[in-house]
Amino acid sequence: MIIHVVKSGETLWQIANRYRVPMDSIVAANGLSDPDVLVVGEALLVPTEDIFYVVKPGDTLWNIAQEYGVTMPYILKNNAIANPNSIYPGMMIYIPAARHRVAAGESLWGIARRYGVSLQDLIRINDIEDPDRIQPGMELIIPRTVRPVKTVNGYIYMLGQAAVPIVREVGRLLTYLSPFAYLIREDASLQPIEDEPAIQTGREEGAVPMMAVTNFTATSKGENLASIILNDAALSAQLLTNSMNIMRQKGYKGLNVDFENVLPEDRGAYNRFLEGAAARLHASGYFLSTALAPKTGPEQAGLLYEAHDYPAHGRIADFVILMTYEWGYRKGPPQAISPIDRIREVLDYAVSVIPRNKILMGFQIYARDWTLPHTQGDEAETFSPQEAIRRAAQFGAEIQYDYTAESPYFRYTDSRGSAHEVWFEDARSARAKFSAVKDYNLAGVSYWALGYPFPQNWVLLEDTFRIRR
Repeated sequence: MIIHVVKSGETLWQIANRYRVPMDSIVAANGLSDPDVLVVGEALLVPTEDIFYVVKPGDTLWNIAQEYGVTMPYILKNNAIANPNSIYPGMMIYIPAARHRVAAGESLWGIARRYGVSLQDLIRINDIEDPDRIQPGMELIIPRTVRPVKTVNGYIYMLGQAAVPIVREVGRLLTYLSPFAYLIREDASLQPIEDEPAIQTGREEGAVPMMAVTNFTATSKGENLASIILNDAALSAQLLTNSMNIMRQKGYKGLNVDFENVLPEDRGAYNRFLEGAAARLHASGYFLSTALAPKTGPEQAGLLYEAHDYPAHGRIADFVILMTYEWGYRKGPPQAISPIDRIREVLDYAVSVIPRNKILMGFQIYARDWTLPHTQGDEAETFSPQEAIRRAAQFGAEIQYDYTAESPYFRYTDSRGSAHEVWFEDARSARAKFSAVKDYNLAGVSYWALGYPFPQNWVLLEDTFRIRR
Protein backbone atom coordinates (compact mmCIF):
# COMPACT_ATOMS: atom_id res chain seq x y z
CA MET A 1 0.00 0.00 0.00
CA ILE A 2 1.49 3.31 -1.11
CA ILE A 3 0.64 6.75 0.28
CA HIS A 4 0.85 9.51 -2.34
CA VAL A 5 0.67 13.18 -1.36
CA VAL A 6 -1.07 15.26 -4.03
CA LYS A 7 1.01 18.00 -5.63
CA SER A 8 -0.22 21.13 -7.37
CA GLY A 9 -1.66 20.37 -10.80
CA GLU A 10 -1.84 16.58 -10.36
CA THR A 11 -4.89 14.65 -11.49
CA LEU A 12 -6.14 11.28 -10.35
CA TRP A 13 -5.55 9.91 -13.85
CA GLN A 14 -1.88 10.89 -13.63
CA ILE A 15 -1.49 9.34 -10.18
CA ALA A 16 -3.17 6.10 -11.23
CA ASN A 17 -0.94 5.83 -14.29
CA ARG A 18 2.17 6.57 -12.30
CA TYR A 19 1.50 3.62 -9.98
CA ARG A 20 -0.04 1.37 -12.65
CA VAL A 21 -3.35 0.89 -10.84
CA PRO A 22 -6.96 1.51 -11.95
CA MET A 23 -8.41 4.87 -10.98
CA ASP A 24 -11.42 3.08 -9.48
CA SER A 25 -9.23 1.34 -6.91
CA ILE A 26 -7.89 4.69 -5.65
CA VAL A 27 -11.39 6.16 -5.59
CA ALA A 28 -12.68 3.22 -3.53
CA ALA A 29 -9.75 3.10 -1.07
CA ASN A 30 -10.06 6.80 -0.28
CA GLY A 31 -13.82 7.22 -0.50
CA LEU A 32 -13.44 10.00 -3.07
CA SER A 33 -16.82 11.58 -3.79
CA ASP A 34 -15.49 13.52 -6.79
CA PRO A 35 -12.38 12.09 -8.49
CA ASP A 36 -11.89 15.38 -10.31
CA VAL A 37 -11.40 17.32 -7.07
CA LEU A 38 -8.09 16.76 -5.30
CA VAL A 39 -6.59 18.96 -2.60
CA VAL A 40 -2.92 19.93 -2.65
CA GLY A 41 -1.30 18.12 0.27
CA GLU A 42 -4.03 15.47 0.43
CA ALA A 43 -2.71 11.97 1.21
CA LEU A 44 -4.11 9.25 -1.04
CA LEU A 45 -3.87 5.52 -0.49
CA VAL A 46 -2.79 3.68 -3.63
CA PRO A 47 -3.71 -0.02 -3.36
CA THR A 48 -0.73 -1.93 -4.73
CA GLU A 49 1.81 -4.50 -3.58
CA ASP A 50 4.38 -3.05 -5.97
CA ILE A 51 7.09 -0.70 -4.75
CA PHE A 52 7.95 2.63 -6.34
CA TYR A 53 11.20 3.70 -4.76
CA VAL A 54 12.58 7.22 -5.17
CA VAL A 55 16.38 7.17 -5.24
CA LYS A 56 18.09 9.18 -2.50
CA PRO A 57 21.62 10.64 -2.53
CA GLY A 58 24.14 7.88 -1.81
CA ASP A 59 21.86 5.03 -2.95
CA THR A 60 23.24 2.23 -5.05
CA LEU A 61 21.24 -0.30 -7.00
CA TRP A 62 22.79 -3.07 -4.93
CA ASN A 63 21.63 -1.45 -1.65
CA ILE A 64 18.11 -0.95 -3.00
CA ALA A 65 17.96 -4.58 -4.12
CA GLN A 66 19.12 -5.75 -0.68
CA GLU A 67 16.57 -3.57 1.13
CA TYR A 68 13.63 -5.01 -0.80
CA GLY A 69 14.82 -8.59 -1.06
CA VAL A 70 15.23 -8.72 -4.85
CA THR A 71 18.16 -9.09 -7.21
CA MET A 72 19.87 -6.36 -9.21
CA PRO A 73 18.96 -8.10 -12.51
CA TYR A 74 15.30 -8.06 -11.40
CA ILE A 75 15.43 -4.27 -10.94
CA LEU A 76 17.35 -3.76 -14.20
CA LYS A 77 14.83 -5.85 -16.12
CA ASN A 78 11.77 -4.02 -14.77
CA ASN A 79 13.19 -0.52 -15.22
CA ALA A 80 15.02 -0.80 -18.54
CA ILE A 81 18.24 0.35 -16.86
CA ALA A 82 21.28 -0.42 -19.01
CA ASN A 83 23.95 0.76 -16.58
CA PRO A 84 23.51 -0.03 -12.84
CA ASN A 85 25.70 2.98 -12.00
CA SER A 86 23.47 5.44 -13.85
CA ILE A 87 20.79 5.89 -11.21
CA TYR A 88 20.41 9.38 -9.73
CA PRO A 89 18.58 11.10 -6.83
CA GLY A 90 14.89 11.59 -7.58
CA MET A 91 14.76 8.70 -10.06
CA MET A 92 11.84 6.31 -9.48
CA ILE A 93 12.66 2.59 -9.32
CA TYR A 94 9.79 0.16 -9.98
CA ILE A 95 9.98 -3.09 -8.01
CA PRO A 96 6.94 -5.23 -8.80
CA ALA A 97 5.69 -7.78 -6.30
CA ALA A 98 6.07 -11.41 -7.27
CA ARG A 99 3.42 -12.82 -9.60
CA HIS A 100 2.25 -16.41 -10.01
CA ARG A 101 0.45 -17.79 -13.04
CA VAL A 102 -2.02 -20.49 -12.00
CA ALA A 103 -1.38 -23.92 -13.51
CA ALA A 104 -3.95 -26.67 -14.02
CA GLY A 105 -4.75 -28.47 -10.77
CA GLU A 106 -3.38 -25.77 -8.47
CA SER A 107 -5.35 -24.48 -5.48
CA LEU A 108 -5.12 -21.17 -3.69
CA TRP A 109 -4.20 -22.99 -0.51
CA GLY A 110 -1.29 -24.70 -2.25
CA ILE A 111 -0.10 -21.43 -3.82
CA ALA A 112 -0.28 -19.63 -0.46
CA ARG A 113 1.73 -22.41 1.16
CA ARG A 114 4.30 -22.37 -1.62
CA TYR A 115 5.04 -18.66 -1.09
CA GLY A 116 4.69 -18.67 2.69
CA VAL A 117 1.76 -16.25 2.77
CA SER A 118 -1.68 -16.52 4.35
CA LEU A 119 -4.59 -17.74 2.25
CA GLN A 120 -6.63 -14.82 3.57
CA ASP A 121 -4.05 -12.30 2.31
CA LEU A 122 -3.80 -13.98 -1.09
CA ILE A 123 -7.57 -13.79 -1.51
CA ARG A 124 -7.75 -10.16 -0.32
CA ILE A 125 -4.88 -8.83 -2.44
CA ASN A 126 -6.28 -10.40 -5.61
CA ASP A 127 -9.91 -9.53 -4.86
CA ILE A 128 -11.00 -13.16 -5.33
CA GLU A 129 -14.71 -13.72 -4.76
CA ASP A 130 -14.73 -17.53 -4.90
CA PRO A 131 -11.45 -19.20 -3.81
CA ASP A 132 -12.64 -22.55 -5.22
CA ARG A 133 -13.00 -21.22 -8.75
CA ILE A 134 -9.59 -19.99 -9.81
CA GLN A 135 -8.72 -20.71 -13.41
CA PRO A 136 -5.49 -21.88 -15.07
CA GLY A 137 -3.71 -18.91 -16.59
CA MET A 138 -4.85 -16.43 -13.92
CA GLU A 139 -2.01 -14.19 -12.72
CA LEU A 140 -1.96 -13.77 -8.95
CA ILE A 141 -0.09 -11.07 -7.04
CA ILE A 142 1.84 -12.52 -4.11
CA PRO A 143 1.55 -10.45 -0.89
CA ARG A 144 4.85 -8.97 0.29
CA THR A 145 4.42 -8.82 4.05
CA VAL A 146 3.17 -11.00 6.86
CA ARG A 147 0.55 -9.11 8.87
CA PRO A 148 0.64 -9.53 12.68
CA VAL A 149 -2.58 -10.49 14.44
CA LYS A 150 -4.00 -7.65 16.55
CA THR A 151 -7.09 -6.97 18.66
CA VAL A 152 -9.34 -4.10 17.55
CA ASN A 153 -12.03 -2.46 19.66
CA GLY A 154 -14.51 0.14 18.49
CA TYR A 155 -16.52 2.36 20.83
CA ILE A 156 -19.78 3.66 19.38
CA TYR A 157 -22.04 6.28 20.94
CA MET A 158 -24.40 6.69 17.98
CA LEU A 159 -26.96 4.14 19.15
CA GLY A 160 -30.39 2.86 18.20
CA GLN A 161 -31.00 2.23 14.51
CA ALA A 162 -28.37 4.87 13.65
CA ALA A 163 -25.72 2.35 14.73
CA VAL A 164 -26.72 -0.32 12.22
CA PRO A 165 -25.12 1.04 9.00
CA ILE A 166 -22.01 2.13 10.92
CA VAL A 167 -21.43 -1.31 12.43
CA ARG A 168 -22.40 -3.04 9.20
CA GLU A 169 -19.64 -1.17 7.37
CA VAL A 170 -16.72 -1.85 9.74
CA GLY A 171 -17.88 -4.64 12.07
CA ARG A 172 -15.90 -7.32 10.24
CA LEU A 173 -12.71 -5.43 11.19
CA LEU A 174 -13.48 -5.40 14.92
CA THR A 175 -12.68 -7.88 17.65
CA TYR A 176 -14.89 -6.03 20.13
CA LEU A 177 -17.77 -3.59 19.74
CA SER A 178 -18.47 -1.32 22.73
CA PRO A 179 -21.73 0.68 22.78
CA PHE A 180 -21.03 3.72 24.95
CA ALA A 181 -22.12 3.73 27.67
CA TYR A 182 -24.18 2.71 30.68
CA LEU A 183 -24.05 5.61 33.14
CA ILE A 184 -23.98 4.58 36.79
CA ARG A 185 -26.36 6.21 39.27
CA GLU A 186 -25.89 6.88 42.98
CA ASP A 187 -27.97 3.82 43.89
CA ALA A 188 -25.75 1.63 41.63
CA SER A 189 -28.44 1.27 39.00
CA LEU A 190 -27.55 1.90 35.36
CA GLN A 191 -29.14 4.35 32.94
CA PRO A 192 -30.51 2.33 29.99
CA ILE A 193 -29.20 2.78 26.46
CA GLU A 194 -30.59 1.55 23.15
CA ASP A 195 -27.72 -0.82 22.37
CA GLU A 196 -29.58 -3.83 20.93
CA PRO A 197 -29.30 -2.78 17.24
CA ALA A 198 -25.55 -2.28 17.56
CA ILE A 199 -25.06 -5.56 19.43
CA GLN A 200 -27.11 -7.57 16.94
CA THR A 201 -25.40 -6.07 13.90
CA GLY A 202 -22.00 -6.51 15.50
CA ARG A 203 -22.73 -10.14 16.22
CA GLU A 204 -23.73 -10.68 12.58
CA GLU A 205 -20.40 -9.18 11.51
CA GLY A 206 -18.41 -11.25 14.01
CA ALA A 207 -17.64 -8.53 16.58
CA VAL A 208 -17.84 -9.53 20.25
CA PRO A 209 -20.04 -7.13 22.30
CA MET A 210 -18.29 -5.50 25.27
CA MET A 211 -20.42 -3.58 27.77
CA ALA A 212 -19.08 -0.18 28.82
CA VAL A 213 -19.97 1.51 32.12
CA THR A 214 -18.95 5.02 33.08
CA ASN A 215 -19.37 7.73 35.71
CA PHE A 216 -19.14 10.88 33.58
CA THR A 217 -21.17 12.79 31.02
CA ALA A 218 -20.53 15.76 28.75
CA THR A 219 -21.71 18.05 31.56
CA SER A 220 -20.52 16.22 34.69
CA LYS A 221 -17.03 14.97 35.60
CA GLY A 222 -18.57 12.29 37.82
CA GLU A 223 -15.87 12.31 40.50
CA ASN A 224 -18.34 12.42 43.42
CA LEU A 225 -20.57 9.79 41.84
CA ALA A 226 -17.61 7.43 41.49
CA SER A 227 -16.59 8.13 45.07
CA ILE A 228 -20.00 7.17 46.42
CA ILE A 229 -19.97 3.82 44.59
CA LEU A 230 -16.34 2.92 45.18
CA ASN A 231 -16.39 3.59 48.92
CA ASP A 232 -19.55 1.61 49.65
CA ALA A 233 -19.05 -2.16 49.45
CA ALA A 234 -22.77 -2.85 49.09
CA LEU A 235 -23.16 -0.36 46.24
CA SER A 236 -20.04 -1.68 44.49
CA ALA A 237 -21.40 -5.23 44.69
CA GLN A 238 -24.82 -4.09 43.46
CA LEU A 239 -23.26 -2.25 40.50
CA LEU A 240 -21.55 -5.47 39.42
CA THR A 241 -24.77 -7.44 39.88
CA ASN A 242 -26.70 -4.95 37.78
CA SER A 243 -24.01 -4.94 35.11
CA MET A 244 -23.86 -8.73 34.91
CA ASN A 245 -27.65 -8.95 34.67
CA ILE A 246 -27.55 -6.71 31.61
CA MET A 247 -24.63 -8.67 30.18
CA ARG A 248 -26.56 -11.93 30.46
CA GLN A 249 -29.75 -10.38 29.09
CA LYS A 250 -28.14 -8.76 26.05
CA GLY A 251 -25.31 -11.16 25.28
CA TYR A 252 -22.32 -9.09 26.29
CA LYS A 253 -19.14 -11.13 26.75
CA GLY A 254 -17.11 -8.70 28.83
CA LEU A 255 -17.17 -5.47 30.80
CA ASN A 256 -15.22 -2.27 30.11
CA VAL A 257 -14.94 0.02 33.14
CA ASP A 258 -14.37 3.65 32.14
CA PHE A 259 -14.29 5.57 35.41
CA GLU A 260 -12.74 8.97 34.79
CA ASN A 261 -11.89 11.88 37.10
CA VAL A 262 -11.74 9.51 40.08
CA LEU A 263 -10.60 11.41 43.18
CA PRO A 264 -6.94 10.77 44.07
CA GLU A 265 -7.93 9.56 47.55
CA ASP A 266 -10.18 6.92 45.91
CA ARG A 267 -7.31 5.23 44.06
CA GLY A 268 -7.17 2.29 46.47
CA ALA A 269 -10.95 1.91 46.48
CA TYR A 270 -10.96 1.85 42.68
CA ASN A 271 -8.33 -0.90 42.63
CA ARG A 272 -10.30 -2.96 45.16
CA PHE A 273 -13.46 -2.53 43.09
CA LEU A 274 -11.63 -3.85 40.02
CA GLU A 275 -10.25 -6.83 41.95
CA GLY A 276 -13.77 -7.76 43.05
CA ALA A 277 -15.10 -7.20 39.54
CA ALA A 278 -12.45 -9.42 37.99
CA ALA A 279 -13.17 -12.24 40.43
CA ARG A 280 -16.92 -12.20 39.83
CA LEU A 281 -16.70 -11.72 36.07
CA HIS A 282 -14.11 -14.45 35.57
CA ALA A 283 -16.13 -16.87 37.68
CA SER A 284 -19.04 -16.36 35.27
CA GLY A 285 -16.93 -16.62 32.11
CA TYR A 286 -16.71 -12.89 31.33
CA PHE A 287 -13.63 -10.72 30.79
CA LEU A 288 -12.74 -7.34 32.31
CA SER A 289 -11.11 -4.36 30.64
CA THR A 290 -10.52 -0.79 31.78
CA ALA A 291 -9.98 2.58 30.12
CA LEU A 292 -6.95 4.52 31.31
CA ALA A 293 -6.04 8.20 31.06
CA PRO A 294 -2.82 8.85 29.06
CA LYS A 295 -0.15 8.97 31.78
CA THR A 296 3.57 9.45 31.17
CA GLY A 297 4.67 8.51 34.67
CA PRO A 298 3.41 7.17 38.02
CA GLU A 299 3.28 10.56 39.77
CA GLN A 300 1.47 12.53 37.06
CA ALA A 301 -0.74 15.09 38.78
CA GLY A 302 -4.32 15.95 37.89
CA LEU A 303 -7.82 14.66 38.54
CA LEU A 304 -7.82 12.72 35.28
CA TYR A 305 -4.65 10.78 36.13
CA GLU A 306 -3.88 10.22 39.79
CA ALA A 307 -6.38 7.46 40.61
CA HIS A 308 -5.52 5.48 37.48
CA ASP A 309 -2.96 2.99 38.80
CA TYR A 310 -1.29 1.55 35.70
CA PRO A 311 0.47 -1.39 37.44
CA ALA A 312 -2.73 -2.38 39.27
CA HIS A 313 -4.91 -2.22 36.15
CA GLY A 314 -2.28 -4.19 34.24
CA ARG A 315 -2.34 -6.88 36.92
CA ILE A 316 -6.11 -7.05 37.46
CA ALA A 317 -7.73 -6.47 34.07
CA ASP A 318 -7.60 -8.81 31.09
CA PHE A 319 -6.63 -5.82 28.98
CA VAL A 320 -6.58 -2.03 29.16
CA ILE A 321 -7.45 0.69 26.68
CA LEU A 322 -5.17 3.72 26.75
CA MET A 323 -7.09 6.89 25.94
CA THR A 324 -4.25 8.33 23.87
CA TYR A 325 -6.19 11.17 22.34
CA GLU A 326 -7.82 14.52 23.12
CA TRP A 327 -4.69 16.63 23.43
CA GLY A 328 -6.50 18.82 20.95
CA TYR A 329 -9.73 18.88 22.95
CA ARG A 330 -12.95 20.67 22.08
CA LYS A 331 -12.51 23.72 24.30
CA GLY A 332 -8.75 23.96 24.15
CA PRO A 333 -6.43 25.62 21.65
CA PRO A 334 -6.02 24.19 18.14
CA GLN A 335 -3.49 21.37 17.96
CA ALA A 336 -3.17 17.74 16.90
CA ILE A 337 -5.83 15.64 18.62
CA SER A 338 -3.65 12.54 19.00
CA PRO A 339 -0.02 13.53 18.28
CA ILE A 340 2.25 10.52 17.90
CA ASP A 341 5.10 12.07 19.91
CA ARG A 342 2.81 12.43 22.94
CA ILE A 343 1.35 8.97 22.37
CA ARG A 344 4.84 7.44 22.40
CA GLU A 345 5.58 9.16 25.72
CA VAL A 346 2.53 7.41 27.18
CA LEU A 347 3.49 4.07 25.65
CA ASP A 348 7.03 4.34 27.04
CA TYR A 349 5.57 4.41 30.54
CA ALA A 350 2.72 1.98 29.92
CA VAL A 351 4.87 -0.88 28.64
CA SER A 352 7.18 -0.52 31.65
CA VAL A 353 4.39 -1.46 34.08
CA ILE A 354 1.69 -3.24 32.02
CA PRO A 355 2.21 -6.39 29.91
CA ARG A 356 2.35 -5.36 26.27
CA ASN A 357 -0.12 -8.07 25.30
CA LYS A 358 -2.71 -6.35 27.51
CA ILE A 359 -2.49 -2.89 25.94
CA LEU A 360 -4.82 -1.46 23.29
CA MET A 361 -3.69 1.95 22.05
CA GLY A 362 -6.46 4.49 21.63
CA PHE A 363 -6.98 6.13 18.23
CA GLN A 364 -9.51 8.90 17.63
CA ILE A 365 -10.96 9.07 14.11
CA TYR A 366 -12.46 12.52 13.87
CA ALA A 367 -11.40 16.07 12.95
CA ARG A 368 -11.70 19.38 14.76
CA ASP A 369 -12.20 22.90 13.39
CA TRP A 370 -11.23 25.84 15.64
CA THR A 371 -12.17 29.45 14.91
CA LEU A 372 -9.23 31.87 15.10
CA PRO A 373 -8.10 33.70 17.09
CA HIS A 374 -8.87 31.07 19.71
CA THR A 375 -10.30 32.13 23.06
CA GLN A 376 -10.03 29.63 25.92
CA GLY A 377 -13.39 27.92 26.32
CA ASP A 378 -14.51 28.40 22.72
CA GLU A 379 -15.69 25.04 21.41
CA ALA A 380 -14.26 23.54 18.24
CA GLU A 381 -16.53 21.84 15.73
CA THR A 382 -16.06 18.06 15.49
CA PHE A 383 -16.61 16.13 12.26
CA SER A 384 -15.14 13.35 10.13
CA PRO A 385 -11.80 13.28 8.27
CA GLN A 386 -13.84 13.05 5.07
CA GLU A 387 -15.54 16.33 5.93
CA ALA A 388 -12.13 17.88 6.64
CA ILE A 389 -11.00 17.07 3.08
CA ARG A 390 -14.27 18.37 1.65
CA ARG A 391 -13.89 21.60 3.61
CA ALA A 392 -10.29 22.06 2.45
CA ALA A 393 -11.44 21.67 -1.15
CA GLN A 394 -14.37 24.04 -0.66
CA PHE A 395 -12.20 26.86 0.66
CA GLY A 396 -9.13 26.22 -1.48
CA ALA A 397 -6.89 25.33 1.46
CA GLU A 398 -3.57 23.52 1.06
CA ILE A 399 -3.08 20.68 3.54
CA GLN A 400 0.08 20.84 5.67
CA TYR A 401 1.65 18.07 7.72
CA ASP A 402 3.24 18.23 11.17
CA TYR A 403 5.93 15.54 11.11
CA THR A 404 6.52 15.69 14.86
CA ALA A 405 2.89 15.09 15.71
CA GLU A 406 2.36 13.01 12.53
CA SER A 407 -0.85 14.88 11.89
CA PRO A 408 -2.29 16.86 8.94
CA TYR A 409 -3.81 20.29 9.34
CA PHE A 410 -4.86 23.34 7.30
CA ARG A 411 -6.15 26.87 7.71
CA TYR A 412 -8.89 28.61 5.76
CA THR A 413 -11.11 31.67 5.79
CA ASP A 414 -14.84 31.04 5.61
CA SER A 415 -17.47 32.98 3.66
CA ARG A 416 -17.99 35.35 6.60
CA GLY A 417 -14.31 36.23 6.76
CA SER A 418 -13.56 34.17 9.91
CA ALA A 419 -10.26 32.32 10.06
CA HIS A 420 -10.17 28.62 10.96
CA GLU A 421 -7.63 25.93 11.81
CA VAL A 422 -8.45 22.26 11.25
CA TRP A 423 -6.57 19.22 12.58
CA PHE A 424 -7.59 15.78 11.39
CA GLU A 425 -6.37 12.27 10.52
CA ASP A 426 -5.28 10.87 7.17
CA ALA A 427 -3.48 7.83 5.78
CA ARG A 428 -0.10 9.14 6.97
CA SER A 429 -1.20 9.69 10.55
CA ALA A 430 -3.00 6.33 10.63
CA ARG A 431 0.12 4.56 9.39
CA ALA A 432 2.18 6.31 12.09
CA LYS A 433 -0.18 5.00 14.78
CA PHE A 434 -0.21 1.48 13.37
CA SER A 435 3.60 1.59 13.29
CA ALA A 436 3.59 2.46 17.01
CA VAL A 437 1.36 -0.55 17.73
CA LYS A 438 3.90 -2.74 15.93
CA ASP A 439 6.98 -1.03 17.36
CA TYR A 440 5.78 -1.50 20.94
CA ASN A 441 4.34 -4.96 20.20
CA LEU A 442 0.98 -3.99 21.68
CA ALA A 443 -2.15 -6.13 21.71
CA GLY A 444 -3.90 -3.80 19.31
CA VAL A 445 -5.87 -0.61 18.85
CA SER A 446 -9.14 0.86 20.18
CA TYR A 447 -11.15 3.43 18.20
CA TRP A 448 -12.91 6.42 19.65
CA ALA A 449 -15.37 6.55 18.09
CA LEU A 450 -17.16 4.79 15.23
CA GLY A 451 -19.47 6.90 13.10
CA TYR A 452 -17.02 9.37 11.58
CA PRO A 453 -16.37 8.28 7.96
CA PHE A 454 -12.67 7.58 7.41
CA PRO A 455 -12.35 4.96 4.63
CA GLN A 456 -8.55 5.21 4.46
CA ASN A 457 -8.22 4.01 8.04
CA TRP A 458 -10.09 0.78 7.49
CA VAL A 459 -8.29 -0.04 4.23
CA LEU A 460 -4.93 0.58 5.89
CA LEU A 461 -5.91 -1.32 9.04
CA GLU A 462 -6.76 -4.41 7.01
CA ASP A 463 -3.58 -4.03 4.98
CA THR A 464 -1.41 -3.75 8.14
CA PHE A 465 -2.93 -6.29 10.53
CA ARG A 466 -4.92 -9.47 10.67
CA ILE A 467 -7.82 -8.85 13.06
CA ARG A 468 -8.19 -11.20 15.99
CA ARG A 469 -11.70 -12.68 15.83
